[in-house]
Amino acid sequence: MNFNERLATAKIEIPETPPKGGIYTQAKEFGEGLVYLSGCGPDINGNTFKRGRVGSDLTFEEGQEAAKNCALNLLAVLKSAVGDLDRVKSFVKLLVLVSSDNGFYRQPETANAASQLLIDLFGDEIGCAARSAIGVNVLPDNIPVEIEAIVELKSK
Repeated sequence: MNFNERLATAKIEIPETPPKGGIYTQAKEFGEGLVYLSGCGPDINGNTFKRGRVGSDLTFEEGQEAAKNCALNLLAVLKSAVGDLDRVKSFVKLLVLVSSDNGFYRQPETANAASQLLIDLFGDEIGCAARSAIGVNVLPDNIPVEIEAIVELKSK
């Protein structure tokens, strides 16, 4: 089953590539078949996701939804950069930043929503990345979650 068939089966649509938030490249190929994806936030197709900190302004479940949206935006950026998501050999590393209330300690569980989406779409072998989930005081534009990634591609 190719990637588009897996998307259809999961009833998931890849959003439009999110706009850049500054002076940087959203995807940078390096080394032998590796791509670094700059941090993506949770706004999908121009629709602003709820702002604030998880644990005070957002519920845990809203934080998970934000993480899932970030993963979808990573896929949009990756698709824009490499053309075909069937080229993905492995999600190597995710860095998940969660804007958190001082008493919120469920950053890894929040990040699980993004990891689970990638596993659901690519399978455990390809989609399950090494990962860090870190609580931070604030993120750009007061978004609740931001995720960056390193992806390995199959050779052409």
